[in-house]
Amino acid sequence: MADAGVHTATAADLSEIVRIHRETWRLAYAELLPPEVLDALDTDEAWALAVQSGAVLKATEGEWVVGFVVASKAPDEEVAMADGSLPEDAATTALLSVLVEPRWGRRGHGTRLVAEAVRRLHETGATRGIAWVPEADKASRNFYERLGWTGDGTVRTLDAGGRPLREVRVSGPLEVRLAD
Repeated sequence: MADAGVHTATAADLSEIVRIHRETWRLAYAELLPPEVLDALDTDEAWALAVQSGAVLKATEGEWVVGFVVASKAPDEEVAMADGSLPEDAATTALLSVLVEPRWGRRGHGTRLVAEAVRRLHETGATRGIAWVPEADKASRNFYERLGWTGDGTVRTLDAGGRPLREVRVSGPLEVRLAD
């Protein structure tokens, strides 16, 4: 494998991050989401704000950007329990979303992304992580399970262009061990 790394994404990476997001979701979620929802994924402007805030890390292999993670403090509405109450650790809970292009999968990029995000989140006082994953996305659920994250019993159903999309929230410790 060529040199692999994780770096803070910059404005120069924006077009690749947007491309990876759109193409990967179109491939992975074609059966879960209608085409019009996939065509209207987050705008370049939304990604520009995330990149500008420093919340996006990119995975590279050689000269290629192959994936990314968005990691920051979890908004209250994302960490709330099913009854709307906040857990005791709400102020120190982080929200992560990791995506690696399938053609670059199973090469450790996702784990390296999360490991670096976790390291940085610890510096901000974060103690626990959460992520929302479509219930039918077994590959992503398995990825988080390998990190020691499990479903915490919270689910939500989103309106995806008139089609319900059920997501489960996974949660776990901000600890990632990389293989030697």
